[in-house]
Amino acid sequence: MNKYIALALLSIGLTAQSCSTDFTDLTPEGTITDANYWKTEADAIFASNGLYEHFTDDAMFGRGLFWYVNASDDMVTGRTDAGSAAVRNFTANGNESRVNSMYKKFYQIIQRANTIISKVPTMEIQEATKQRVLGEAYFMRGYAYFYLAQYYGDQRAGIPIVTEENMLETRFERPTHVRENLAMIEADLLRAANMLPLVTTYGSSDLGRANKDAAYAYLAKANVQWARYDAAKWAEVAKYCDLVTNSGSGRKLIDTNNPEEDFASVFYMANNYSSEYIFSVVSNKVRGSILPAVLFENTGYGLYNGWGYFHPTLELYNSFETGDQRKKATILEFNDTYTLFGAERKYYSSNSQTGFQFKKYMEPFRYPISQHLNPNGDYPTSDLNVPLVRYADILLMKSEAQIMQGQNGDAGINLVRNRAGLAAITGATMVDLKRERRSEFAGEYTDRHSDLVRWGDAQAAYAKPATGRQHVTKTDPASTFTTITVWPARNYNPAVHHVWPIPPQDVSNAGIAQNEGW
Repeated sequence: MNKYIALALLSIGLTAQSCSTDFTDLTPEGTITDANYWKTEADAIFASNGLYEHFTDDAMFGRGLFWYVNASDDMVTGRTDAGSAAVRNFTANGNESRVNSMYKKFYQIIQRANTIISKVPTMEIQEATKQRVLGEAYFMRGYAYFYLAQYYGDQRAGIPIVTEENMLETRFERPTHVRENLAMIEADLLRAANMLPLVTTYGSSDLGRANKDAAYAYLAKANVQWARYDAAKWAEVAKYCDLVTNSGSGRKLIDTNNPEEDFASVFYMANNYSSEYIFSVVSNKVRGSILPAVLFENTGYGLYNGWGYFHPTLELYNSFETGDQRKKATILEFNDTYTLFGAERKYYSSNSQTGFQFKKYMEPFRYPISQHLNPNGDYPTSDLNVPLVRYADILLMKSEAQIMQGQNGDAGINLVRNRAGLAAITGATMVDLKRERRSEFAGEYTDRHSDLVRWGDAQAAYAKPATGRQHVTKTDPASTFTTITVWPARNYNPAVHHVWPIPPQDVSNAGIAQNEGW
């Protein structure tokens, strides 16, 4: 199994472009270069490795951005925690420890990308290496700005644009509209797509790096967000989805006509780089993403240190169509049979707020602990990559783009439905598309909250309480239950809460305005 980035990150200090932990004013800190660096091919590759350091950061794709995903109606916060509750209740101010570092960390990625873009072009190294490293830098800059724009920018103000040309300045302005950010993201990702190879050309030691399909995929995702302000961008979404499909890398769903297994197998370690792979958080049992353990039973039945933070709601459970094989692959409910650390058992939980647990990322927990899990329960990574974009998203983004343009979007939706064991539909509407995205991507960084926000559905969804099952005996898998409210209705103001608050320290240090209403 590939360990490329996770192992490379063990030595990521990047002395040639060190980042201060106080990088909150968007200005590069520390020594950007020295006389002995930016000389060799190894220097350039080492610098590019540093673009992925956030894969090992709990506050990023370990669980950090999941606090924003957790605002959706698919899950509730599984443990008492004032900061995360404030985020979910839209009463946060951005100082909360759960979310106050992600904004600056994305700018750290941007800083590293800017340094590479400024230094690598003049290096006397192999042209193929130079193009790939620059492609990775443009990709990661566009990727970082995508998340920043999605979470913090809107029609009232974008987020500061820092490039290799102005990265030494000390104060920045917010663009007047997030369109300016989206235009920059598109330009960066197009450069990346022209420079990056297909993932199928990578050797095993390079799997996990940015690739051409990933650039096209984030171009599609950026234009989905852009279409909120300009409906003409739906045509661009479809175009970039087609570029993934037709890139020559053989992207396709894992579909062997075995619905009971096919969807579940997308999240198996053996399929970290399957035909469905576009871009993921690279992980292993030494370094990587802790998300699978974050979703595992709190204290792990005394066997392993699960954190139990996010629990599926009864609303998510009930949203699946009858016969949808994704339901059992996504959610564990009381009395389900599953394998834990080599032993078959029936599911129960003393800790779940809803009576359910996410199952998608449980494969590393099937085996003896030493095989695929970090022995350090305080940093419980695994050998399973956590997907950020997979091919099903490409299919459903194209279907949405077609429907939004008055065209027929059945083809992509039905490929996804067929894999789930569901009958094809004819004349798919946005109602069908929305349901399909919810069923396909529950518990993933594809982010239902962001979907609900851009669809204009968040206010109505969050005006309803979240419910779950309260079992009479929480240690008895066959226990009876009653339905209870586990999280009250929330006050979501679409004029304010469609973006998140920028951490106040970053607002102050950069001399920018906070998002209105927060």
